[in-house]
Amino acid sequence: MSAYSAILLRGTRAMRRIARIALCLAFAMHAGAAAAECTRTAYRDQSFTYCEAKATDDLRLFLFAEDTKVYGNFRNINDALAREGKKLAFAMNGSMYHPDRSPVGLYIEAGEEVSRIVTAEGPGNFGLLPNGVFCIEQNRFTLIESRRFDADRPDCHYAAQSGPMLIIDGDYHPRFLPDSESRLIRNGVGVSADGTRALFVIANTPVNFHEFARFFREYLAVPQALYIDGNVSRLHAPALRRSDWGTLLGPIVGKVVDAQPPSN
Repeated sequence: MSAYSAILLRGTRAMRRIARIALCLAFAMHAGAAAAECTRTAYRDQSFTYCEAKATDDLRLFLFAEDTKVYGNFRNINDALAREGKKLAFAMNGSMYHPDRSPVGLYIEAGEEVSRIVTAEGPGNFGLLPNGVFCIEQNRFTLIESRRFDADRPDCHYAAQSGPMLIIDGDYHPRFLPDSESRLIRNGVGVSADGTRALFVIANTPVNFHEFARFFREYLAVPQALYIDGNVSRLHAPALRRSDWGTLLGPIVGKVVDAQPPSN
């Protein structure tokens, strides 16, 4: 082999190595971006997973697949979205519901009000006033105490009522006890002050209301946060290789993305 041929061969091999490295870096960057939608973290010796949606994302609430048949789980929603060329980037149970899976309190899906708002005090966590409404507007999220919401309603394309509120204008719900022994796997949602971000959280270890609210207030630094549930809390986060299963759910909230990333 001539000296020129040897140099050419070495150059070709170097170019192949560079191409392989570039491909690996591109894959890692894509995987890292997907994983960033949901993050598992520890705070004050407790474990949480939180997922972020931006106001420009396609965030939806899902209840009925057809007529009165509910989706009930993440797989059924993904099957329906696949017909649109879409999939769930992440999802979790989106509000409390009755035994027939119908929502407790206000529920709006694709601009249609399915059930009415409840502003009276009542039994259980939902009736532990103040409770609140999570609302998806055009390019904005809002999270408002239920009576304030009812007095001056924003234009919600999707909305779900739940309770109690965890954080109200930066303060804890007045009924929470720091040393409460009632600990469950709980999930909830917080909204940034400017309404551009919604943060969905599930506790990976049992927490009481105060501990759960503290994560929103101290770690995520959001001024408003709402409890969703604590007996059937489930998360679908494929980038974390997690998709919780169980009995059929009522409303589900999820971020929708293209099933295949666009090619460059």
